[in-house]
Amino acid sequence: MHIMMKNLFPFLLLTLSLAACRLAAVAQPTETTQAASPTFVLGAETVASGNYELTLSGEDMEPRDVIVHIPPAYDGSLQLPLLIVLHGGAGNGEQIQRLAELDADADEYGFVVAYPDGSGRLGERLLTWNAGHCCGFALTNQVDDVAFIDLLIDRLLEHYAIDPARVYITGISNGGMLAYRAGAELAHKVAAIAPIAATIGGRVSEGEFELVPGTPDAPVSVIALHGLLDQHVLYAGGEAPEALDAGRVDLSVEASIAFWLNANGCNLQPETETLAAGNIVIDTYGGCEAGTEVVLVTIVDGGHAWPGARQRLVRDDPTRDISANEMMLEFFLAHPKVSN
Repeated sequence: MHIMMKNLFPFLLLTLSLAACRLAAVAQPTETTQAASPTFVLGAETVASGNYELTLSGEDMEPRDVIVHIPPAYDGSLQLPLLIVLHGGAGNGEQIQRLAELDADADEYGFVVAYPDGSGRLGERLLTWNAGHCCGFALTNQVDDVAFIDLLIDRLLEHYAIDPARVYITGISNGGMLAYRAGAELAHKVAAIAPIAATIGGRVSEGEFELVPGTPDAPVSVIALHGLLDQHVLYAGGEAPEALDAGRVDLSVEASIAFWLNANGCNLQPETETLAAGNIVIDTYGGCEAGTEVVLVTIVDGGHAWPGARQRLVRDDPTRDISANEMMLEFFLAHPKVSN
């Protein structure tokens, strides 16, 4: 395996000998680091706030870039929560960082945020994730994106002061699909997920086998946000007219939530709250194992968009009635990983 990090801002270059000595002691791959902080030491807990770029690869994995945002609250004395943000199909980490505008909210709430790239044929352009039944290059080439996310979590836990009980994943569209899948398959590491405009599985095309993650090995809290008018990933499921992969058949939002109600042992009847003159419907399912919770946020007039964002992902305007950022970050802080 090989990892390389470089700061996006003015930096100091650590010597290769320091990196080699540190990593040889723990049988890890060689690394070099560039950082804005003059006291930054590889593997240490002190690092300046700002954006860093990580290049991560492993066995049978092509190198991929990850933007890591460190909040001002980070001083190495306390372990902060980690949020991994997965871009939509044909996007990349830089694009979703710009579109979601999570950095300012993460700074306020005290989250380390990672924006990884998917994979594709054109370098950093038109990247996708293998969510099981979707999408593009990653699906066709059966890229093991769950293993990539697993490795990313391990490396960030190793090199930063991050609370292993507060690891979270969000994503939109194809990225939200992988958030569902990674939440299920990495349930022993992930405390909660926040898929946006996504479902948990489906068929590559009509007549194919239905692909859904297996039963998670631990409870995971879920807050899912989906627009009722989404034409890229249909709320009711089925073949969406504007889907990234033509012919793909998605499970419904109802089936996606049912998966987690069953996995977490939740009550099947939600408490329902409406906001914004009925445009926002929030169904909260309690009684789940290990203090977990499942929440579905339906945007009645919403399309394929990141709620609260100022920019469009596609042609649909994001609702301004709620902020996905604030909702998910508050939900995450209330739902750390708890042992059964």
